[in-house]
Amino acid sequence: MRFAFKTANQNTTWADILAVWKEADDIELYESGWLFDHFYPIVGDSSGPCLEGWMLLASLAQATRRLRMGTLVTGIHYRHPAVLANMAATVDIISEGRLELGIGAGWNEEESGAYGIELGGPAERSDRFEEACEVLIGLLSQETTDFDGKHYQLTGARNEPKGPQRPHPPICIGGSGEKRTLRTTAKYAQHWNFVGGTPEEFARKRDVLYAHCEDVGRDPKEITLSSHVRLNSPGEVNEAADTAAALGEVGCDLAIVYLLPPLGPAVLTPLADALAALD
Repeated sequence: MRFAFKTANQNTTWADILAVWKEADDIELYESGWLFDHFYPIVGDSSGPCLEGWMLLASLAQATRRLRMGTLVTGIHYRHPAVLANMAATVDIISEGRLELGIGAGWNEEESGAYGIELGGPAERSDRFEEACEVLIGLLSQETTDFDGKHYQLTGARNEPKGPQRPHPPICIGGSGEKRTLRTTAKYAQHWNFVGGTPEEFARKRDVLYAHCEDVGRDPKEITLSSHVRLNSPGEVNEAADTAAALGEVGCDLAIVYLLPPLGPAVLTPLADALAALD
């Protein structure tokens, strides 16, 4: 099993996020670091401060040397996928090929409504998301992209320069919708992220994903399986490690430990020690 961490962008500061990431960059056990991509806090009071995820990601790409990095996940309705493709290629270049492109169909009604960004119902979100996956892959891997969909239309679209990862940065899809999201994951993703829950629920969703892989002719071994593991307080590193171990027993490849504010680097070594002891 492999391990990563995620820092919440809410109710924190750039200095605190930077301190955590720089410390984690020197701890080999953590293979990647993740942020969320929201404009409002998603835990607790939604009127609090929240730093923008992609600006943070570009800055952290310069402040670190080793960690792979991404957002868990970018709601595709926040930015046109052609714009997002340009952003992703740029961060891949800045990070020298360390980007993981985390995307999802979107869910946050409060911030979407406040900003006048159309979210739509479940079917619309799923249709738009599948189109966006095709647009992103085209722009990140092809010289020009033509696309004529219901939600997006591109004509001879270019995205240059592309990042160093070929054919494109790994796509990580977050979500557990069994009919659409997991099928889209089977078709396009290299990584699936489970938002969190019991090992039994993880295993059930995994089996649904694998059934979709069979339907679309995809080898499920090509898809990394990850899950959030929440660390409720610095004193609960052993509990988080136990949760990760239980998920590992049902096929989770990558445990992503979610660090909540107040953020600080002191928890990283005790957490790494607890996770390393699982071996």
